Amino acid sequence: MTKNNFKLLYIPLAVVIADQASKMWIKGFSIPFLKIFHTGMLEGERIPVIGDFFRITYIENPGMAFGFDPGLDMKMWVSMFSLIASIGLLIYFYYIRNKSFVLRLSIACIIGGAVGNMIDRMFYGVFYQYGPLFYGRVVDFLDFDFFKFSFFGRTFDRWPIFNIADSAVTIGVLILLFFYRAEKPEDKKDEAPATESEPGQ
Repeated sequence: MTKNNFKLLYIPLAVVIADQASKMWIKGFSIPFLKIFHTGMLEGERIPVIGDFFRITYIENPGMAFGFDPGLDMKMWVSMFSLIASIGLLIYFYYIRNKSFVLRLSIACIIGGAVGNMIDRMFYGVFYQYGPLFYGRVVDFLDFDFFKFSFFGRTFDRWPIFNIADSAVTIGVLILLFFYRAEKPEDKKDEAPATESEPGQ
């Protein structure tokens, strides 16, 4: 892996640090031996930032996207899937190390988001002493008022509350959809043997 390709790994690292720092600031944390104690917000508490359009609203998502709860029996499998998907994305990132910058950038963003939420699902139950390993809940807090819509039979007056990790995944997917072009036609063009020049040319 070249030095430039390696630098892209700072993107998921930065996403994970920003994501976890913001979640711990919202939820609260304590480091007794350093005498650091941060109370955080109460679950369900709202702080207006730009009126009702943008608020900081602390909730915990027990399951998947859009607040879908798969149930306690499936909770461990959702967490396991997050772990396997994160590992798979890292392997894929190595596999595409020589591919286009846009493809690697999109996957790097998705890796950061996947790992950020995986940490919540795997460890928050243990860290915050409310559940065993793999039974944590994802902390969400970014609350925007966009437009009313329905999804899986549920009607939303506001956009579902999300976090920095969710944003990174969304950005990665949008980059992949709108900016990445398949390289195969270009590769074939580059690899095509040059035609021999006719005598006299």
